[in-house]
Amino acid sequence: MRDMVMVVGSGMMGSGIGAMSALAGNKTVLVDLDAGRVEAGRQKAVECIRLREENGLATHEQAERAVELLATSTDSLAAAENARLVIEAIVEKVEAKQALFAQLDGVLPVEVPICSNTSGLRITDISAKCAHPERTVTTHFWLPAHLVPLVEVVMGGKTDEAVAVAVRDELRRWKKAPVIVKRDLPGQLANRVFQAIIRESIDIVASGLASAEDVDTAISCGMAMRFPVWGPLKHLDAIGLELGLSVQETVLPSICADREAGSYIRELVASGKLGAKTGEGFYDWTQRSIEADMKKRDAFIIEAVKAVARVSQE
Repeated sequence: MRDMVMVVGSGMMGSGIGAMSALAGNKTVLVDLDAGRVEAGRQKAVECIRLREENGLATHEQAERAVELLATSTDSLAAAENARLVIEAIVEKVEAKQALFAQLDGVLPVEVPICSNTSGLRITDISAKCAHPERTVTTHFWLPAHLVPLVEVVMGGKTDEAVAVAVRDELRRWKKAPVIVKRDLPGQLANRVFQAIIRESIDIVASGLASAEDVDTAISCGMAMRFPVWGPLKHLDAIGLELGLSVQETVLPSICADREAGSYIRELVASGKLGAKTGEGFYDWTQRSIEADMKKRDAFIIEAVKAVARVSQE
């Protein structure tokens, strides 16, 4: 009986995905290369489950049941025997993903969707060696996967739309907020928007208009406060498209429109200033803690998820 969700890769993303699957009441198996890695992934998944329980995003009963539903394996073919849905979250290398997809495509019934959590590769390329690419789709969970609701369901060049819809509906049962992306383009959907914000943010710092900290503050305490329930297109409809058009005609000519990465970030990378891991990037990380900031980020996301749920029920 095919009643198992199979997550291949039990690292930072796979463990969070596995946790959300189990919390949705699914028998879930985490698969990885060796027993040590997969057990570490299971423990991380349990931590994700407990974090949601501790913060009121899951009941104690749901959390206990989810922990019971989590299994592990180092044999992908054996795990596939009971899989009704597969989500791949292995290393971000197209050759490795292609090999795994071809292997799974050869043993799974055609009705079982095979999904990739890739953030940058095309599902069209990942599934190129599959006999049934129509059942392949990207399911890009946003980090941290156990907290951020968004999942981008991206259709490849040969993906059957009915498969994408079925996967989207499944993820809705996981308390995720999946969106269907109908074309397999670089950046999928949300990263295309995010990269535009990043490009302009870097240009503002490079031009001396504002500091990195003030740019981040302006975004975090301004537009981002509305985004959970008030996206930019809804905002345009609210203010009136004629006003939105007028603002665009005034502002767009003066903002960054580079088609490649700018010199400012290139110079930072060339000088070895790679961010928190080297102690300096846009910020001086010798004077602050990225771990502390991550904790603040996650705590805010938790409260935002609760707030959105409350507002949605009103």
